[in-house]
Amino acid sequence: MRAGRVTVIGHRGAPYDHRENTLASLRAALEAGADAVEIDVRLTADRVPVLLHDPTLERLWGHDRRLSSLTYSQVDEVTAGGVPTLRDALALTAGYPAARALVDLPDPAAARAAVTEVHESGAADRAYYCGGGRSMLAVRAADPAAELALSWSRTAPPRPELLARVRPRWLNYHFGLVTRDLVERAHGDGYLFAAWTTDTLRAARRLGRAGVDAVTTNRVAAVRAAL
Repeated sequence: MRAGRVTVIGHRGAPYDHRENTLASLRAALEAGADAVEIDVRLTADRVPVLLHDPTLERLWGHDRRLSSLTYSQVDEVTAGGVPTLRDALALTAGYPAARALVDLPDPAAARAAVTEVHESGAADRAYYCGGGRSMLAVRAADPAAELALSWSRTAPPRPELLARVRPRWLNYHFGLVTRDLVERAHGDGYLFAAWTTDTLRAARRLGRAGVDAVTTNRVAAVRAAL
């Protein structure tokens, strides 16, 4: 995070310009000025970490098949090479030295493989992780030093016991829940505060006034300008 500047995170890259979680989408977000790109990571049947938010290929690629039932070579074949590996994504972001990769883990089972790939790719200093409590606990178990953003979408705050076990650096709230008081309490407790996922300029300005440290968006350039 840059002092005095709200970090803008490209949500699955730039999905209004390119198919989400593809290398083209990540590149477009970084070229538009994103400080980081959020990428969703799941495992293929042969435990290759790849970029895909949904458990199946249906919505994005038109194949009603579960990712976990296909090997990486099968995924590569049916998507014509469209689904990148986590290693591919980390290699691309390495070309933007100021940018980071925010690894979102919708499936806790992918945590250990994702952490291993991040370290083997030499990206531990420019990658961090987000997700729900189970996913973040799995990352914490795999890497005690990892930087974590605990994602939250409930009005009730995270339990102290969960915070003590996860030890997040960030609290990552759904943007609709964010208030100045909530941000100030988080800062007072020693956390950085992130909000996801907003695309309207009005909401982006409201988040900026509330004092958030980061905003995840599908519209990097527009939200950057609003902030």
